[in-house]
Amino acid sequence: MAQRSRVTAWLSAALLTMTGVGAVAVSSAQAAAGCKVDYAVTNQWGEGFGANVTLTNLGDPLDSWTVGWTFPSGQRITQAWNGTATQSGSAVTVRSMGYNGSVRTGGTASFGFNGSWGGANAVPTQFTVNGVTCTGSATATPTPTPTPTPTTTTTPPPPTGTTPLAINGQLRVCGVNLCNQYGKPIQLRGVSTHGLQWFPSCYNTTSLNTLATDWKADVLRIAMYVNEDGYTTNPSGFTARVNDLVDQAESRGMYSIIDFHTLTPGDPNVNLENAKTFFRNVAARNAAKKNVIYEIANEPNGVSWEQIRTYANQVIPIIRNLDPDAVILVGTRGWSSLGVSNGSSSAEIVANPLSFSNIMYTFHFYAASHLDNYRAEVRNAASRLPIFVSEWGTTSATGGGTVDITSSTAWLALLDSLKISHVNWTYSDANESSAAFRPGTCAGSSYGTSQLSQSGQFVRSRIVTADSFPTS
Repeated sequence: MAQRSRVTAWLSAALLTMTGVGAVAVSSAQAAAGCKVDYAVTNQWGEGFGANVTLTNLGDPLDSWTVGWTFPSGQRITQAWNGTATQSGSAVTVRSMGYNGSVRTGGTASFGFNGSWGGANAVPTQFTVNGVTCTGSATATPTPTPTPTPTTTTTPPPPTGTTPLAINGQLRVCGVNLCNQYGKPIQLRGVSTHGLQWFPSCYNTTSLNTLATDWKADVLRIAMYVNEDGYTTNPSGFTARVNDLVDQAESRGMYSIIDFHTLTPGDPNVNLENAKTFFRNVAARNAAKKNVIYEIANEPNGVSWEQIRTYANQVIPIIRNLDPDAVILVGTRGWSSLGVSNGSSSAEIVANPLSFSNIMYTFHFYAASHLDNYRAEVRNAASRLPIFVSEWGTTSATGGGTVDITSSTAWLALLDSLKISHVNWTYSDANESSAAFRPGTCAGSSYGTSQLSQSGQFVRSRIVTADSFPTS
């Protein structure tokens, strides 16, 4: 709750792929005896673009890699993830990180970046890997060589079910959007639990069935408080409860956000070792699942963006080593306000982002407290950063007071227009006006509309409307 108990396109978005294939002599085990590089523009806007690059190793196993190319038309990298980018004039090199340098024969490694066009949107056509040239093009017939046939990327089959999880499958970040298995931007809408230590009876078979089938929610955020009588009192017990709710969400076709709910103290580094242990356990246990999103720090407060980055740079690799495909949400400065609540802005994140793929930055708001200036910051940041509203309320930042329908409606209209996913606080019967149910509901067996609070009625009406999940 925020501050208390949490808180043009001027080109089509068609995929542009250029491929280099070659087999060459090697001088050491760290040279690439054969390589294939796929360069794909995944997102475009007036002043720039996003791209993904995939190296396929057709030679000896690599312990590390450096991909090089020459940019045409004055293009420049402005932000990179899953690799360290260096640019001198038009020459670019991207080096592997510690966690993705090893690539077996036939294996792949990927990185991504955002760039500025600086001219026409031409794409590079020739690449090197560890100084060795990978030659060819997307239409050229490769010269026969004894190297293995490159693996091909296959389009996922049509969905076999109708739930959010069945349709969208494994999620990823493409440009500034959350995308599904078909590479299409989507918006998830759902709710958050309250503290598992305080409201365990609210998350049972009946209430979760109601959430999935009556509310038609896409995602359940599992708010596991770290302090405040939470994880630190019983690490194994709370870890087991989180894993059970992940399973419960999966069985109902919903996504789940594993929320390491740090609030007090506001510096997530205080709980760094707890975070490492917790995420090592849950990532190892849930790595094969497609419904898991990790939120590594709920609401950092009283700390700088650099302190948050320090924490994230130590926790994210632990998750990545065990669950390399999952989306990870990173809390932002000022109770996840993109810095606004601390007199800052998203500019500090844009200037110094995290260098990982599949990362989104969180924003939290409470409609009665956070008004036009906060909306303006989200509107400004959304063209530069992938944003996920992992917590919002209809009330003041205390979780109580008047339910502000006017501001809540304005907020959701903005998020819908930007296709930003959002999760409401809270799916509980807490004695506060932000709670979805009337007090005492969870002691009974009915979670129908007659049990909803004013906030619950409004939130359900916005979640229950049909989703738009494109597959082609």
